[in-house]
Amino acid sequence: MTLPGLFAGFKFVLHNRIIFGTITLDMFAVLLGGATALLPVYAKDILHVGPGGLGLMQSAMPLGAMLCSLIIAHRPPMEKAGRTLLWAVAVFGAAIIVFGVSRWLWLSFAALFVCGAVDNVSVIVRHTLVQLLAPDEKRGRVSAVNSLFIGTSNELGGFESGAVAQCFGPAMGNTIAIGALISVVSGGVGTILVVIAVALIWPEIRHYGRLDA
Repeated sequence: MTLPGLFAGFKFVLHNRIIFGTITLDMFAVLLGGATALLPVYAKDILHVGPGGLGLMQSAMPLGAMLCSLIIAHRPPMEKAGRTLLWAVAVFGAAIIVFGVSRWLWLSFAALFVCGAVDNVSVIVRHTLVQLLAPDEKRGRVSAVNSLFIGTSNELGGFESGAVAQCFGPAMGNTIAIGALISVVSGGVGTILVVIAVALIWPEIRHYGRLDA
């Protein structure tokens, strides 16, 4: 194990525009759209549904992801994987906004269900591109970089959501519910803006075709 070998995965990711663009897209989407950290606030102070409602909302995204996996597993490879990825993340941001402004449990559940489904599409496209575009001798290290970015953005996304909720809530004399609403909605809007930015900066992603090519 050498330092050049250790950093070979990072160098490849930085020089491959499609992989770097897709990882960047996912990282910022998760960072800004990390609404799951605020589910307890929504259950207690906004939707007033208690522990049972919280458990229901926490199950929504995994259920959406599971259904999406079953559907994709029985379909041929995506013909326009790049556009599908961008649309999936954009729908994720829109669903986060719907969840943020919802005052009904089942609408919130449906929005989170959609989030889980389209996020799974993003995961499938991104992981497949990493496997297809990375050379054999670097595939493990590139996958490790991808996993590092995903894990880091998940944790930082929860911190960002809580910090924004605190700043715009109790820190400004508002309730934590107001802070949570601002945090979630602004995160959804930010996610959509990130999709637009990635589509413009990395046009290769928009034009990427069949997923098994």
